[in-house]
Amino acid sequence: MTVLDRAARNRVRLGAGAVIVLLGVILITWLDLPLSDLFTVGFLSRSLQAAAPIALTAIGGLYAEKSGVFNIGVEGFMIFGAVNTAALTWLIGGETAGQGALWMAILASLVVVSVYAVLFAVLVIRYKADQIVAGLAVWFIGLGFGPFMAVLLWGSRNSPGLVSVDNLTVPGLSELPVVGPLLFDASPLVLLTVLVTVGAWVVLYHTRYGYWIQAAGENPEALDTAGVSVARVRYAAVVFSGVMAGLGGAVLLAHAGSFTGTGDTMVNGRGWIGIVAYLFGNYNPIGAAAAALLFGGLDMLQIQFQTVGIDLPNRLVNLFPYLAVIVVLTIWGSTRVPSSVGEPYESEE
Repeated sequence: MTVLDRAARNRVRLGAGAVIVLLGVILITWLDLPLSDLFTVGFLSRSLQAAAPIALTAIGGLYAEKSGVFNIGVEGFMIFGAVNTAALTWLIGGETAGQGALWMAILASLVVVSVYAVLFAVLVIRYKADQIVAGLAVWFIGLGFGPFMAVLLWGSRNSPGLVSVDNLTVPGLSELPVVGPLLFDASPLVLLTVLVTVGAWVVLYHTRYGYWIQAAGENPEALDTAGVSVARVRYAAVVFSGVMAGLGGAVLLAHAGSFTGTGDTMVNGRGWIGIVAYLFGNYNPIGAAAAALLFGGLDMLQIQFQTVGIDLPNRLVNLFPYLAVIVVLTIWGSTRVPSSVGEPYESEE
């Protein structure tokens, strides 16, 4: 792509962004929306909780794709993470499961999901299975496995009420306006997501291993020539992507407090939105997390509208995140993917 092409594309994006902002202002004015009542601290807190599973999944997905493997199965890994956490919480703590049982279940679930991720990595890297087909297979297996486990344990596709994670409160600091409730009286899993986001950015752009990941997706031949195993780098990135998506599902379960296996399960497309988030964020962990926050906020608008008495059909409000996905894909759909994504690599040794 030439400099002129990039400039023209950027002008289109800026113009489209300006149009979206203008339409938003018109909509707010027309509906006379009470912005001060809509964008409250509670809304921001709920948006952060809704964004955390998407952000974790997006970070895992971008690592895999940066290394040259398109893990389209992150939605399935999220389902595995959610249902395994629910099942293990129940098996460890029973009907009176507490915070200890929940944290043990999250850790154990990640171990189980890592085994699934290793199997997926072997399939697409060693045996060179089609990455799209293999990823869709993971998704379909997850759609069946989640409800099956729920029925097996509870006789229903949905679990009973389990336990949700308690907020981590810092005395004194939690009393600060705005910042206090958001950072010092918040879910520890949201804070974990922030740490993972910053850590993923540092590793990817400021460490030798991060450069290896980028090289594996852009120029694996050069990486191989330098004496670094492309397969090992890709294995690590793909397993990491599966574990992060599994953690996203576990976080979703821990915030909800129960597993829902009806429909597309409680994950309900968040893995797919995670893929859009890292495309929107241009494969940057911080950009992906910001995009996840946008989608999480849109998802929480339904509650806010009900709170302030704005009468909009729930079905319409539920479409907001998906409309945002369409807009994002339309404007940022030209994001340049790593050159060797989807291409198996044979070492020259």
